[in-house]
Amino acid sequence: MSADRPIVLGVLMYVVVAAAPTLLIWAVARGLPVLLGLPGLLRRLCRRDGPPVATGQSFESLVADLHRLRREVRGREPTTRVRRVALLAAYDDVLHDLCRAVGVARPPLSEVPERERPFARLQTEAAIEEAGVVLDPPDRGTAAA
Repeated sequence: MSADRPIVLGVLMYVVVAAAPTLLIWAVARGLPVLLGLPGLLRRLCRRDGPPVATGQSFESLVADLHRLRREVRGREPTTRVRRVALLAAYDDVLHDLCRAVGVARPPLSEVPERERPFARLQTEAAIEEAGVVLDPPDRGTAAA
């Protein structure tokens, strides 16, 4: 660039050259379908008509996780505090997901302070049992009466 042009003009030219391809592609993508009468066709092509994708675990998987974590929580004390906190957090998460799966409107465990967690955990377990989920299934080796 020669010295007789002001610097503002140079910056302006740079911005135009840098932004022009993006603006041109945007204008073609927005304007061409409208000119050709294709918006409805494009909308139909881009629409997803498949079945809704399930997000999260299946009900059976949640119940299996609940039973496994419940045995660990009620079993012997974990060796470190970190493991104990992680175990209880995982158990609380499964309880919350299971409440959502069985239709408990607002699980008691959702937002309580740490010192009230054990009582809220009991209330959540009771709500899940009322919904029909068995928390303590019979042992596999024994026959049910």
